Parts: sequence; structure tokens; C-alpha cells
Amino acid sequence: MNYISIFDIIGPNMIGPSSSHTAGAASMALLTRKLFKKEPVKVTFTLYGSFAKTYIGHGTDKALLGGILGFSTDDVRIRDAFKIADQRGLKYEFIIDDKTETNHPNTADMLLEAADGTTGFVRGESVGGGKIKIVKINNIDVEFTGEYSTLIVRQTDKPGVVAHITKCLSENNVNIAFMRLFREEKGQTAYTVIESDQHIPDSIEALIMNHEYVHSTKVVQV
Repeated sequence: MNYISIFDIIGPNMIGPSSSHTAGAASMALLTRKLFKKEPVKVTFTLYGSFAKTYIGHGTDKALLGGILGFSTDDVRIRDAFKIADQRGLKYEFIIDDKTETNHPNTADMLLEAADGTTGFVRGESVGGGKIKIVKINNIDVEFTGEYSTLIVRQTDKPGVVAHITKCLSENNVNIAFMRLFREEKGQTAYTVIESDQHIPDSIEALIMNHEYVHSTKVVQV
């Protein structure tokens, strides 16, 4: 049984009105920005389920855009997200998909584009009380919450890659709280997602990249 505390019900410090539709939306977008690493010049949001139905009234649109701008859930600038995005030259679009069924009613896709043409796709779910899950990166199903310091490694699904990653972490005394491997299919692109209950040294990325089948790494600190 999963127990819910009173703090889960109340939600985090936030610009309201809703922990699910506002705070959760801001959190998933902020985590998406951190995963993207580059400065986005354009973002396209696709909203599903209850997000698609109530996004204006609950401020989900402002919260999502605010997260991409780098605002946390309690940042008052979320209220002016559209104005600030226009001032920064960030282009944005909201697409409403009320036909496609998703695993969770509070679901949003975020497609980011940088000035050099680099793109990144993330799907997030706001699961209640301001908590979120990232469930897709670049069309590969994943699952992590952003509540822990997280290392994401994109690799070719080959023997020895995961052992290389865990060796790098062990040699740097990084404790693994959760570890999961997600892949398109055997031998193709895969993601290793490692969550740690401690700070992950930034230097770990260069060490992990020293493998022929590792293509990119991202560290998101809590």
C-alpha cells in the first residue's frame, strides 16, 4: 500500500490554484528544461485528458511555460509567463488533444527546440499533490520522478555498458537508490536511469562518456 501524507494532499509551496494542474505542470516542465540542457527557442506543448479540458482555468498553460523558462513551483513570475516568454523571444504553442487516451489524465508532451536545431521530447504526468513522473524521453518509455538526483545515460543496448556505468558510480562512491534500463528493442537505443539519494558529481558524466556505446549523459540534481 502507498501511504499519502498530509503534505502530499496540501502540495508544495506553489503559485496556485491546483497542486496537480499548476504545481505539477511547472515541475514537469522545469525538469524537462534541465534534461534538455540547451537554451530553448521554441516549445510545443500537447495536452491530454484533464489538462486539455481545464488548462486555461487552472493556469496549466502558464505553469508549463514557466517551468520551461526555469521557474520553480513557487516563483511568482509564473503568473507573467506569457509576457516573459515574449520578452525572451521564446516561441510557444499549445496543442489540445482530447481524443488520444493516455495512462494518466494529467499528461503533457513537451517538444523543445534550440537555436542550432537540436530537439528534445519529454512526456510528463502530474500524479497528484505536486508530484510528477517523466514517462517518455525521445519516444522511449522511461519512468522517474525527479525527487532524487538523477543520471540519465543514452546508449546502444550492448553487453557491458551498464557494468561500465555502475563501475564509474562505484569508484566515485555514488550510492544507487533506484536503477532501471529502458530500450526501444534489443540492440537499439536504450536509456539507463539511475536515481541517487546523494549529490552526483558532475565529473561522472565525462567518465561514463568514455565508452564507445555511450552517446550522451545528463545529470539532474535535486
